[in-house]
Amino acid sequence: MLVFEDKLEGKKQQYERLDEAIRTARFVRNSCIRYWMDNKVVGRYELSAYCAVLGKEFPFAGKLNSQTRQAAAERAWVSIITLRRWLDVARF
Repeated sequence: MLVFEDKLEGKKQQYERLDEAIRTARFVRNSCIRYWMDNKVVGRYELSAYCAVLGKEFPFAGKLNSQTRQAAAERAWVSIITLRRWLDVARF
């Protein structure tokens, strides 16, 4: 794996906006996981549709562009798949 590292040199306002975007993406991810927990038949595409609903329902989530919300939903789906695999292994 190739990893690039760099240091940011920004203003306080830029750091605050970056932190806000990270918190909002986590909110979308956690909301998608919660939605899946409440509706076990939900799949990857329903989570993608749900992140659009979150964007309309919560103004701060609407500030993120759709691609960022979709990425958060994809991360949620990967977490769900990982949890399912872990639970299957734990049963044995």
